[in-house]
Amino acid sequence: MYDIDKSDRDLEFFIFDIYIAILKIKKVASEFDNVQDLLHSFIHWDSIIREFEIIGEASKYLLRDKLIDLEYRVVVDFRNQITHEYFGIDKDIVWTIINKDLDKFEEIILDLIQKIKPILKEELINAYIEDNKYLDFVVKKLKGLK
Repeated sequence: MYDIDKSDRDLEFFIFDIYIAILKIKKVASEFDNVQDLLHSFIHWDSIIREFEIIGEASKYLLRDKLIDLEYRVVVDFRNQITHEYFGIDKDIVWTIINKDLDKFEEIILDLIQKIKPILKEELINAYIEDNKYLDFVVKKLKGLK
């Protein structure tokens, strides 16, 4: 379905990596009413930042192969900022992205998942369910994609 260089990791994996990272961010963030409380819970804050790094890293491959619009270069740029300027991360920007921008990006990723060939999609869903079997909220969402 996608024209990809087979020497690289298949793009479908990156698509699912992004989806799982989005789910994890939303789950962790849902435990907090404000960014200040999130920031003061270093385990939760660090886990969200790590998932944003995964999203940004995987997104650069989707951009490279024109699976997402160039306007989403900002996702990669955000990843670069949080990776290389960790102590300069603006907590309010992170909170805004979580609460205002993440849903739209999730919709785009879900659209890409629906475009994956059915047999491959089923295989990937099953593999990601197995990899995340300890995360009920992820397994439930993945099963909903079948």
